Amino acid sequence: MMMEDRIGAFVAHGRIDMLLSDTGPLAGMTFAVKDFFDVAGLPTGAGSPDWLASHAVPQASASVVDRLLNAGARLVGKTSTDELAWSLNGENYHYGTPINPAAPKRIPGGSSSGSVVAVAGELVDFAVGSDTGGSVRLPASYCGVFGMRPTHARIPITGAVPLAPSYDTVGWFARSGDLLEQVGRVLIPEWREPATPPRFLIADDIFEAAGSAVKAALAGALESFGPAEHVVVADGGLTAWRDAFRIIQASEVWQAHSGWVAEAQPGFGPGIRERFADAARLDSATIAEALRVRQGIRERLDALLGKDGILLLPSAPGAAPLRGTPAQELEAFRAKALELLCGAGHAGLPQVSMPLGAIDGCPIGLSAMAPRGHDERLLQLVGTVTRLHG
Repeated sequence: MMMEDRIGAFVAHGRIDMLLSDTGPLAGMTFAVKDFFDVAGLPTGAGSPDWLASHAVPQASASVVDRLLNAGARLVGKTSTDELAWSLNGENYHYGTPINPAAPKRIPGGSSSGSVVAVAGELVDFAVGSDTGGSVRLPASYCGVFGMRPTHARIPITGAVPLAPSYDTVGWFARSGDLLEQVGRVLIPEWREPATPPRFLIADDIFEAAGSAVKAALAGALESFGPAEHVVVADGGLTAWRDAFRIIQASEVWQAHSGWVAEAQPGFGPGIRERFADAARLDSATIAEALRVRQGIRERLDALLGKDGILLLPSAPGAAPLRGTPAQELEAFRAKALELLCGAGHAGLPQVSMPLGAIDGCPIGLSAMAPRGHDERLLQLVGTVTRLHG
């Protein structure tokens, strides 16, 4: 019997009850997967009715789905996503907006909207999403759960619809850090225990960009990590970081999907339509300059973190915006969020959002970023956070 879904977490074509093994480290756990990943025998819709209509039902599942099923978890459905995952809001023009269980009058965040609300609404134990520019970390902050973006390419993302492949990662949500770590031990190949204690850094300029309300909401959480060095990460360059991300992302989206757009002539919703039009007009010189900026960001973050640094920064520039926020205002908030979130994507670094603050009774996340390949350090950290903060 399928569970009742009153919060819009699941897509209609993606309900299932799939169990391959009743033993393993995740036995007894239920999970959902974003409708951007293939599940054998179910359509992949990618948040677009035109994509759903123009693609065959996959005969094999994404590698992340197989790994979780083989670990004993039960898959109960595919979850809602923003159109082609090209948004951070969780509002889909064609299918509607899932309800944020932590703040029902506010958006859930996207593009992994259905996955985050399925976890926050206790419909599943954990859920899989994807993160390109923040699509796990931002909804985790908005909905008050833990959300993990791993090191780029450390977990295979085969069997997923591409967005911007040099940024795209598998991601996942859980209500506790302990379970987030437990899932990570299944998904991350060749788990490596950290050999040295972490060195904490506080991103002063990113907190300044997020604003005073966010700084106040997360001040107590920052203190709980103990002594930390205050650092300037971007030295006034966050807007340039965001703009470089948008250019590179758009160029890769166009490369991945321009052929399908020409053939299918999809009826994109507002926002997505304009992004595809802008992507088609990008020139090689603009893309090359954005790639140069990205290389500088990568070098800056690698030098800052070294081998043992953990950078603490806000996951969002505030609580989730209200449902029905005017488009121009919502786009400005999304742009500010990208400034805070794009660094990990540019550098291919792991980052986790932890639900450690509140603004006006709504959740706000504190993020931790680690050196490339040090996902284990973050996942052990969130387990400790769960035990400290409950």
